[in-house]
Amino acid sequence: MDPAADLRRIRWRCRRGMRELDQLFERWLVHAYPAATDAQRGVFLRLLDCEDDRLWRWFMGYEACPDVELADLIARIRALPA
Repeated sequence: MDPAADLRRIRWRCRRGMRELDQLFERWLVHAYPAATDAQRGVFLRLLDCEDDRLWRWFMGYEACPDVELADLIARIRALPA
């Protein structure tokens, strides 16, 4: 597998059409992806499978994410520097 091609595919999946979500996901790719474990990357991919309206509510704190792993990742993404 080509790591650069994988990153391009993931970056494409991060494009949500909602600038705020795009920026949050890009922030994780820049700051955390390079050092992330395979398990952490898998959780990120699961997060990308979620619907945008649900992601928005979770990231903005309007609703609690029921999945502990996803909730932890959301908190870490929100804590990353802009």
